[in-house]
Amino acid sequence: MPLLEVVQVRQISAFIRLTETTANQVDQYAAFIRASGDDVVEQALVYVFSKDRDFQDFLKTDEARAVPSTLRVRRPSPADAAETASKKPSPLPDASLSGPQHGSAKKV
Repeated sequence: MPLLEVVQVRQISAFIRLTETTANQVDQYAAFIRASGDDVVEQALVYVFSKDRDFQDFLKTDEARAVPSTLRVRRPSPADAAETASKKPSPLPDASLSGPQHGSAKKV
């Protein structure tokens, strides 16, 4: 039995606008926890969504199922999709890639 379990999660790229103050704080929090700004935003939203009871109730309604997308999502080009499909994860992380700019094992 493997000692590690790697869960692959499908991610998308979306463009959002933030105030300059919020963007600076995202960067500062990312440095504080040694993570990426993307990780900070993702985990902050997951946390808020899970803690908001009214939102959880809303998700169970028909209205929630019919909400149009307002995020500006970057759709991968066919070249991006082919490149991603051809890449295989390496069995062990490269020691030179350990650090905040390449992600870390610290949980957000």
